[in-house]
Amino acid sequence: MVRDIVIYPNEILKKPTEKVDVIDKEVQNLIRDMFETMYNAEGVGLAANQIGVPLSVMVIDTSPKEDAPPLKLVLINPEIESGEGKIKYKEGCLSFPGLSVEVERYEKVKVKALNEHGEPVELTLEGFPAIVFQHELDHLKGITFVDRLKGWRRRMALEKYRKLLKERA
Repeated sequence: MVRDIVIYPNEILKKPTEKVDVIDKEVQNLIRDMFETMYNAEGVGLAANQIGVPLSVMVIDTSPKEDAPPLKLVLINPEIESGEGKIKYKEGCLSFPGLSVEVERYEKVKVKALNEHGEPVELTLEGFPAIVFQHELDHLKGITFVDRLKGWRRRMALEKYRKLLKERA
């Protein structure tokens, strides 16, 4: 089922999500709905709190991005074990429709999480998949990509976003 995407400044986007203790039918349904919602919105990543569910679950599918390696993941309770290098990338966000800003992130991350079956997974992600992972992990921590900006860059991005919201209203 396609769910509504929470739009900034909704408060749920600013609160850290809760760890998932049991991967039951409800969580499986959530994962299915997250993929359907992400595909419907033409996104490549989605965190559960972006559809109003305060759980530490993310889905990623980079295959729609032609110049990125195709990767489809479900990550529950994800964490970064280590990161290296720096990369700047102009990111968009389904919770900030129409806005894109350049954000600096790790170029390569070592990740641990649970998959949709509750099995531990460890991955090394590089380039675009690493960027998407870090963007979604920030969401799970109550951090938006605009929070990564400082000073005038942050003020300009928020001003641009306010104008975009007025145009949509």
